[in-house]
This record gives sequence, structure tokens and C-alpha cells, in this order.
Amino acid sequence: MGAGTVIALDAMGGDDAPDMVVEGMRLARRRHPEVSFLLMGDEARVQPLLDRAPELRDVCTFRHTPDVVTNDAKPSQVLRHGRKSSMWLAVEAVANGEADGVVSAGNTGALMAVSKFVLRTVPGIDRPAIASFFPSQGPDVVMLDLGANVDCDANNLVEFAVMGEVFARIVLGRENPSIGILNVGSEDMKGHAEVRLAASILRETKLPLRFHGFVEGNDIGAGTVDVVVTDGFTGNVVLKTIEGSAKLFTGFLKDAVRASFLAKIGFLLARPALQAVRNRADPRRYNGAMFLGLNGITVKSHGGTDALGFANAIGVAIDLVRQGFNDKIKDELAHLGDPQPESSVVSPA
Repeated sequence: MGAGTVIALDAMGGDDAPDMVVEGMRLARRRHPEVSFLLMGDEARVQPLLDRAPELRDVCTFRHTPDVVTNDAKPSQVLRHGRKSSMWLAVEAVANGEADGVVSAGNTGALMAVSKFVLRTVPGIDRPAIASFFPSQGPDVVMLDLGANVDCDANNLVEFAVMGEVFARIVLGRENPSIGILNVGSEDMKGHAEVRLAASILRETKLPLRFHGFVEGNDIGAGTVDVVVTDGFTGNVVLKTIEGSAKLFTGFLKDAVRASFLAKIGFLLARPALQAVRNRADPRRYNGAMFLGLNGITVKSHGGTDALGFANAIGVAIDLVRQGFNDKIKDELAHLGDPQPESSVVSPA
């Protein structure tokens, strides 16, 4: 990546901010010494942390603002009254050309609202989508939308497919990623009208997309496709279900280990293998959900993450900037044209 790349950071977003943000910036700096940072936050809380990080002195510009977007703030309130908050100023730095991307662990709804208002959407994109990636039995799987759009029509799903395919190529390095639409079955006649129309569009598009067809929930963990496309309502339910299942399994394992002395001995013997599983499924490794479709790079870190997870989110933003993600999205959409095929859509069975 060329010199001069700047990532704006919301120092006050996240459960353990600003400590987690500054420490995450330190970790990211070690991995990406060519990147500099524009940090927005409350000077009384942030400056002492920066004073203890002399390695950041030459690569971090700090700007004071006392206003913070709280976790319970409504997006509409932030749009009206949050223009001096650390979140807003960090996003605005991208719009003004001072930064190439922004990362925040703050309020998801507010960050989406501010990003969409300040950055606008890429020409050709009706709605931005939240995307992230998950572990599977095969390579990691990209999934979108994860909650930005509760109701989606067929063209929205097609746009998500295009953005997800480009993301899989850029961030995950897939040469020819496959795409699937999440549905209640893999048969062509299954699902409501919009998912079937979207599938028809993707089959007939002239874009070089490898459309697999419909996939089901169990295909996500199986790694059947590289990109799973769905509406934000379903995607958010799937995301929370996966997170809850992981916590449930971890709890079951802890209870089993504590059940007897022999179980504890068995745990010690199996510890290297269990640690490998833990590392593979570590949510910090997958931290950094992308707001795809905006005319600028916005990455949302999990609010409860630690410094390592936040550093990984910064790394995702750097990858998107380095690979010219938005330019590639625009190129793909320019070739998409009007994707609506001249075929009738029957009512769902």
C-alpha cells in the first residue's frame, strides 16, 4: 500500500473505549507501519493514553470533542444533535478527504445512519448492507446483509450479491467466489417471490458471477458457498443465533470439564487441540463488519471487543482501502445495467 493512507478512529465507541481503541491502534500500527491515524475523542480521557504510547506520536493526529454517541442513542437523535460527536467527526473526515476509511465500535444504528447521511451511497446502490465473515468447515464465508435492511426486494439482493462477491475477492482473496441466496430450501420453487426473482436475475446477468443457487442455514457452517446473501432481518437473526450457539457450546464444555476429576485430566490432555479450535473460532479474528455500498469505507467493530479485535477491524478497513474496494464496486455495477429479466414471477407456494 502506498504511503499516506489514513484511518479515522472513533476513540469513544465501544464498551472499553477509549483504552481499547488506543491499544488496538498500537497493535494495528505494528502490523501496518505505513498507515497513520486520525483519532477523535475526549481529550481528558484520550490524551493520557496517547502520552503512554510514544510510538504513536508521529503517526496519530488527535482532535478533541467532548460529545459521544451512547449505545442507547437513537439514530434520528444522532442525525439531529450528534454533529460534534467523535463518531460523526470520524466519518466526516472520510467525506472531507482527510481519511481513507473510518472504524468505530460505537452504536451500530447510529454509525450506519451517520455514514449514509455523510458519505452517501455508491451510484447504482439503493441500500448499503452490513457484511462480515464467519468460520466454516471450509474457508471463511461472507454473509450480508446482517441488519441494515429489514425489508429487501430482488434488486437489493442482487446488489448485495455483487458487493459480497467483490468483498470476497478483495478481503478473503477468493479468485472466483461462489454466491448463494439464503432460503428455506435449495429447490428453485422454494421461498418468496423476491428471493426467486433475485435468483433469476443472477442466473441471467452478464456479470462474471458464479451463482450457486439457493442455500440453507446449515450451508453457512458447511462452507457450501463463499458468499451468502439475505435480507437484513434474516441475516441479523442468523448472526445472533451463531453468536448464541457459540456461547452455549462454550458453557456446555466448561460444565463438562468441571464435572469430575477425570474430566479435568482429559481436558488437560486435549488442551492443545481445544486451543486450536478456540483460535479458529475466536470472534476477535472475525471482528470488523463492513458497511458496503457507501461512497467511503466504514467498518463497524463489535462494541464488546478488546484491543486485538479492534486492531483486526482496522486491518479490514486498510484492506478495503488498499484494494480500491469502492472503485471495483462501481466497475461491477456499471456492467450490471438493468438486471431485471423479462420473466414473470409466480406467487410463492
